[in-house]
Amino acid sequence: LTFPLLSVTLLVSFGSSMLYGYNLAVVNSPAEHIKAFYNATWSQRYGHGLAPGPLTLLYALTVSIFALGGLLGSLLVGVLVEQFGRNGALSHSALLVLLAGGFMGFSRELGSPEMVIIGRSITGLHSGGCVLGCAQPLPHGSVPYSHSRGHGEGFVFPTGSNLRGFLGLMPSIFICLGVFSAQVLGLPELLGKDRFWPLFLSVVVVPASLQLLLLHCFPESPRYLLIERNDICGATKALQRFQGTPDVQDVIEEMKEEQRSLSSMEMVSVWQLLRDRSVRWQTLSVVVLNAGMQLSGIDAIWFYTNTIFENAGIPVSQIPYTTMATGAIEVVAGLIGCFTIERVGRRPLVITGFCAMGVCSAGITISLLLQAALPWMRYVSVACVVGIIAGFCMGPAGVPFLMTAELFMQSHRPAAYIVGGSLNWLCNFTVGFIFPFLQMSAGAFCYLVFCGVCLLVALYVYLVIPETKNKTFVEISQIFA
Repeated sequence: LTFPLLSVTLLVSFGSSMLYGYNLAVVNSPAEHIKAFYNATWSQRYGHGLAPGPLTLLYALTVSIFALGGLLGSLLVGVLVEQFGRNGALSHSALLVLLAGGFMGFSRELGSPEMVIIGRSITGLHSGGCVLGCAQPLPHGSVPYSHSRGHGEGFVFPTGSNLRGFLGLMPSIFICLGVFSAQVLGLPELLGKDRFWPLFLSVVVVPASLQLLLLHCFPESPRYLLIERNDICGATKALQRFQGTPDVQDVIEEMKEEQRSLSSMEMVSVWQLLRDRSVRWQTLSVVVLNAGMQLSGIDAIWFYTNTIFENAGIPVSQIPYTTMATGAIEVVAGLIGCFTIERVGRRPLVITGFCAMGVCSAGITISLLLQAALPWMRYVSVACVVGIIAGFCMGPAGVPFLMTAELFMQSHRPAAYIVGGSLNWLCNFTVGFIFPFLQMSAGAFCYLVFCGVCLLVALYVYLVIPETKNKTFVEISQIFA
């Protein structure tokens, strides 16, 4: 990895994937403070407070509307990238984050819960565009695997590079770091106090501002410059800087070949993809992986960690530090997955991760049922939460995005990303919105739903999806056939 390539990858991940992770966890620790603000504002406006049900509904909307914004962002990002390029799309998205930070930061001063909800939806719009549209395809989303084992947006890597899986999971590392940073800043000694929660929510402007300032220091995507803008000179200079060598003619010729093939290639729409029998198992696999990734319960853990620990009987004073410890383990697990994916392959990481999550989800149910008789079961609950997070970050966190690119040829890949990304955000919204009510109605048994989902997805991957490591699309399609 050359320094410019590593730098731009880190910058994009820091301002995109890390922000996504931060926004997943930022509503966890200030939940009671935000609810109190909503209740007080409602009382000032209408002369009476909110009942527990409507208050839970309003807060669940605040948490989950992030995913609806993400869904819209993932559908719009293609237009932005085509119009402005990767750097331009990221810059426009960063401006949205600054707007969202302003809404959330001044919401209490202006007595407006609506500003918190609007700010959350705008941050979701940013994450939907950047994480699934700009940051994720940076390592792998545009490589024509049908004729190349190469890696990287814009053919930054030489053919035969084995970094496809490593950099494919790098955004998931930054998602883990974003979650961990939200847990650290949410400690009572930092921004976890009642008077600081608007500032806590608006911290998102810091990485967005840094990305906005530094993006102009790096060249645009070589692939975008050559294929979309036909700027051979600009693409050559960008490649030379990224690769650290003046000899990039072979890569330029490969990109020209792709440009010629794309000009004669008809891109498949989502409807055509869903009706194409030749890739129906690949399409079903994308559906199962992306829906299973969110319905596994990981979003419930991230959104409502403190509530889960409180119900498990952990003393309130210890909950923020317990949550932070789970975040640290999450980062370590993500690093393990990132550095082992090219050794062990995609399937073992996904199957092991989902199985671990399923077993731990069942473990939470058992520990909650027995904690009245056995007080030490509360620590089993904590261990199971750690197991769910570690299992997710080792494989299911990033491998589904990577495999979406590897299962399809170039003509089908954009439609596959739309299907996978849309399901991802819809399921994220479903879990974030429904989990508080599921927890109230089903109690400890609500985690058995996640257990069933995880084990069924693991079984599907074991029976249907082949290993894709170091395989071209033609080889993968032959295995499916």
